[in-house]
Amino acid sequence: MRAVALHADVIVFVSDMWQTTCTAVRGGDEGFVIDSVLYPEELRALPDVLEQAGFPVSGLLTTHGDWDHLLGRGAFPGASLGAGEATVARLGSALGEAQRDLRAFDQEHYVDGRPPLALGSLQSLPVPGHLEIGEGATAHEVQLHPTGGHTADGVAYWLPWAKVLVCGDYLSPVEIPMLSPGGSVEVYRATLQRLGPLAAQAEWVVPGHGAPYAATRALEILGEDEAYLAALSENPSAVTLPAGRATPPQRTVHDANVAFVTAAG
Repeated sequence: MRAVALHADVIVFVSDMWQTTCTAVRGGDEGFVIDSVLYPEELRALPDVLEQAGFPVSGLLTTHGDWDHLLGRGAFPGASLGAGEATVARLGSALGEAQRDLRAFDQEHYVDGRPPLALGSLQSLPVPGHLEIGEGATAHEVQLHPTGGHTADGVAYWLPWAKVLVCGDYLSPVEIPMLSPGGSVEVYRATLQRLGPLAAQAEWVVPGHGAPYAATRALEILGEDEAYLAALSENPSAVTLPAGRATPPQRTVHDANVAFVTAAG
């Protein structure tokens, strides 16, 4: 795991596996951790690193309900988890799926001794909406913007004072758009259009997978992803993967996307 400081109030941790990101945000004596790193030893390291950096943790947030974004309580067992309304509804009906997926990952990668996934109390957050972080002169507003298409649920967090966009499993420099149950090409493309103005204002973008990058690159990735999805809708068999992401694992994702679109059509 490595840590990247993007702003005095923002630190991003990048997991050794899948480059999954975990973002710590603070405002005075209050702070949130958005999403999670993957391995137990990475999670165990978070509290000490954040304490040394002077980052309080008042609660946890997640961008969506996929299991690899829900592990924050492994680092902060007493913290409550905030999620968009759609994510809370999804987890209420399909938490067992996330638990099974985590167990399958641990078995495949020989991860031993991790306790079962436990989310504790879930706080439903209105999306679109906002959160206040801190008080008085150190107070900031975190904006919540709806995302969808990858799954049926999703939230992007815009930190206007830091000019940082935490967008979940969108705008990734290492993954192509991935369509999962509940997602769709049309909704995914609408999400990209919604993220565009935020990315244009940002200095940094934090994807769900991939190290944070300067926002100029985000608009390039957005254009590549839009072109990929348009081609996927029109002629799935003739799609060209974005340059730099045409790797064997992403070709497997593309094959799954083709099957998804074909079944949906």
